[in-house]
Amino acid sequence: MSELKTNVLYYGDNLEILRKYIPDESVDLVYLDPPFNSKADYNVLFREESGERSAAQIRAFSDFWHWDSAAEETYREIIETCPDKVATMVSALRQGIGSNDVMAYLVMMTLRLVELRHVLKPTGSLYLHCDPTASHYLKALMDSIFGPSNFRNEIIWKRTTAHSDSRTHFSRVTDTILFYACSDEARWIPQYEPHSESYLKSHYSHRDAAGRVYRLDNIIRSQIMGLRPNLTYEYKGFTPPYGWRVVHEKLERIDRDGRLYWSKNKTPYLVRYLDQQSGEILDNLWADIPPVNSQAKERLGYPTQKPLALLERIIRASSNEGDVVLDPFCGCGTAVVAAQKLNRRWIGIDITHLAITVMKERLRDTFPGIQFEVVGEPVDVGGAKALAAQDRYQFQWWALSLVNALPAGEEKKKGADTGIDGVIGFVEQGGKAARVIVSVKSGHVSASQVRDLKGVVEREKASIGLFITLEPFTQPMHTEAVSAGFYHSGLWDRDYPKVQILTIEDLLAGKQPQLPPSASGGFAKAPKIVVEEGKQQQLIP
Repeated sequence: MSELKTNVLYYGDNLEILRKYIPDESVDLVYLDPPFNSKADYNVLFREESGERSAAQIRAFSDFWHWDSAAEETYREIIETCPDKVATMVSALRQGIGSNDVMAYLVMMTLRLVELRHVLKPTGSLYLHCDPTASHYLKALMDSIFGPSNFRNEIIWKRTTAHSDSRTHFSRVTDTILFYACSDEARWIPQYEPHSESYLKSHYSHRDAAGRVYRLDNIIRSQIMGLRPNLTYEYKGFTPPYGWRVVHEKLERIDRDGRLYWSKNKTPYLVRYLDQQSGEILDNLWADIPPVNSQAKERLGYPTQKPLALLERIIRASSNEGDVVLDPFCGCGTAVVAAQKLNRRWIGIDITHLAITVMKERLRDTFPGIQFEVVGEPVDVGGAKALAAQDRYQFQWWALSLVNALPAGEEKKKGADTGIDGVIGFVEQGGKAARVIVSVKSGHVSASQVRDLKGVVEREKASIGLFITLEPFTQPMHTEAVSAGFYHSGLWDRDYPKVQILTIEDLLAGKQPQLPPSASGGFAKAPKIVVEEGKQQQLIP
């Protein structure tokens, strides 16, 4: 295996990527938010499946897992190749819950979790984001893979407020994050949150001559703490009955710093200044981080997007600057963005070109001038043909990314072909919204298809139509496109070809369609972020 690459996005199945590109014990922190159809009816998820079904795989915005031949093969691989404890646990789960969608999800996750354990350093940690549908099964699997003693926390994140799903149960408003360490040497930096106003009012009631707010804390030991000979000594004529809380040298230093206070009855106290305190130490109930709602500046429109603050907290707690953070189900890339912001190295993996496109745009918007690598995307026509042969919908999403078009949906997979694969929006005179319709073809093309696109443009009252083809276009196709005439932009006072044909070869060579300057694919712009260097939160003694 080659040397580890960082600041890289991988397109492909994360199981294959982990085995091919990520060396053992090379990663410091893993965060994963694997997709699962938790909105489906619970009874449906546990229904026994029979017969041949399409292979279980993840597609953008569609997270169904099914028990089929692929799941059966994965189960067999676990039994034959995984450690005994893991194989025994998976076998027991199948006997207990049957061969159904949940079990398909669990066997697919097992192999990936085993590989993630391999790539983590002994000082590494893993955070698995899930929901109550499968969290208890996942914890059992994690215990068999990491060992029960390496379980650290079940973090409960309150992701939303109560809503109207409570006719038969309490409203579901939380997610679960399972936190496991690889060993007792795993990195851990305690995190803090600001004290509440009521706490500040009740505890920090003193102010010195310079205006600094402070509270008084015990500096001497109580009877319940017992006597410690090495802490029993005289200082400035005072010897506590059960000794001091600190050794003599540290007490002298506290006194020199002006942090030893003597009351009227000559009892000593430790002065704790508010501006020197980290705050209240964070527990495993996280109710202070709101979800990415419709008004959030960081919102990209990706259904499973997690708030940046959530990932920053995890990364700060279990890694240092320069460490490697891996997200094998990257989605819209929040973990990657948080890692870059906090000056960590990162690796992102996703199985859809749509997610890779969202991540690329987000990184470039958020960190102008950022350098990163993308592995797995076609770089020539041969690679494009291979992708089209493997999965024409992935090819379609990738081709749309070449012109920064937003996918129009999955209608074609559901039956009806509307002739619209992607959309590019732009603003016209008077702030009027206009759009470009994109059609992507991976196989044989003809003039009739260009004629069809002209009809779709007219039907949809669009301004321009783009015809993207993997195969070279013919002269009749060119003639058909030219016959559509021009679209005149009033805002820019310029004519643009009404129907344009571009080949994949053209786009890979850098050629772009002729569009108004305001044209945008529709991906929400992510706000710019300044990378934080040297700001790792530390304990204050």
